[in-house]
Amino acid sequence: MMSRTPLKTLTAAVLAASAFSVQAAEYEWTFQTSETAGEPQFEMKEQWAENVEKMSDGRISIEILPVGAVVQANQTLQAVKSGILQGHLTDPSYFTGQNPAFGMIGNLVGAWSDPYNFLDYMNNGGGEEIYNKLAEPYGVHLIGAAATGLESLPSSKPIHSVEDMQGLKLRAPEGMVYNVFEKAGATPVNLPGSEVYTSLEKGVIDAADYTVFATNQSQGLHEFANYPLYPGFHSLPMVAVSINNEIWNSLPGDLKAILSTSVDAMAYKMVGQLKTRDLEAVREARKDPNIHVIDLPAEERAKFRAIAKKEWKDWADKNEITQEFYNSVVSYLENHNLLKAEDGGSADQQASTDSQS
Repeated sequence: MMSRTPLKTLTAAVLAASAFSVQAAEYEWTFQTSETAGEPQFEMKEQWAENVEKMSDGRISIEILPVGAVVQANQTLQAVKSGILQGHLTDPSYFTGQNPAFGMIGNLVGAWSDPYNFLDYMNNGGGEEIYNKLAEPYGVHLIGAAATGLESLPSSKPIHSVEDMQGLKLRAPEGMVYNVFEKAGATPVNLPGSEVYTSLEKGVIDAADYTVFATNQSQGLHEFANYPLYPGFHSLPMVAVSINNEIWNSLPGDLKAILSTSVDAMAYKMVGQLKTRDLEAVREARKDPNIHVIDLPAEERAKFRAIAKKEWKDWADKNEITQEFYNSVVSYLENHNLLKAEDGGSADQQASTDSQS
């Protein structure tokens, strides 16, 4: 006769297994992003949180919230420090008003023609160490840097030269990007990203420093701003993946390693996926006779970069961190022959090649 497991024993085993499966994580955190829930970058950040949970075998659980869910985009630094949030994934330029170094490191306008160069600088060229020297006194620790890729510039008016930017009403966030466009002759308007669509639709602005081409296309911006500039030449904002500094210092080494490794993986995956999306969106946009994709000529890119480089020097004088970052990043760019773009060289040629893909 087949033996049977007593019902009481079986029930206890099932309950024990269920209790194990729903056991609370050791660390439960809430991170806020700077994107709306429908954007691809937001979904990529949700995937990062899922990967962290898997890699940590359930010890870490992270809830990812969209922009404005708890606090405004420019308030997450204080929220992470105070513990209202445990972390954020955001552009540091939002905190320029608290320290200009956030704006300078967050978006060194005109510096990068390839996001992989930026990631290499942050990971291997000293960028992350400088950023943590800036951020830790504000109560946050940078786990790692990511980037969305070079941003497009949707415009309702054709821009074939720097001169065409004269008087252009252009949405730009606070920080260096605002100042550089102002020096280039545009009239920057500081609007939140959530107002870009309606502002273009109503003609409040002519153009927008906003995000990558594919996202602009999917959100319908090219219906009103049908002269988009691509490839990007001006803006490559950093995505700072940061956590409350006290929490970071209290974590065991294996979890710190998991978080750092997971951010690096997300960063490179994000760049690759967004570039693929951009190229597909550009091909689709070129089929529309009402959308005119403009590749800013190399000599005009050089003019814009010359304006930006002067602004780099001006910002370097603001404090010790801005000076240290300026020295560090210019040294990196020179050592890797990445300042040739001002002469119409390698970086701009690569950008033009990408635009034809």
